[in-house]
Amino acid sequence: MPKMKTHSGAKKRFRVTGSGKLMRQRARHVHKFQERRASQARRLVNDVVLAPADVRKVKKMLGL
Repeated sequence: MPKMKTHSGAKKRFRVTGSGKLMRQRARHVHKFQERRASQARRLVNDVVLAPADVRKVKKMLGL
């Protein structure tokens, strides 16, 4: 059987922690920071754990 390919969009958007949790970036943390309050921009910096409902689908895309 051929090897399973990793979804190239998923590997750019999600990362796996050492304990196996899936992390994602917060929405709106890409550009246009001059239009946001500094407190809002700081809040968007931190990555968050992926919602439990999405974990199974993302793991399949990442080949885990």
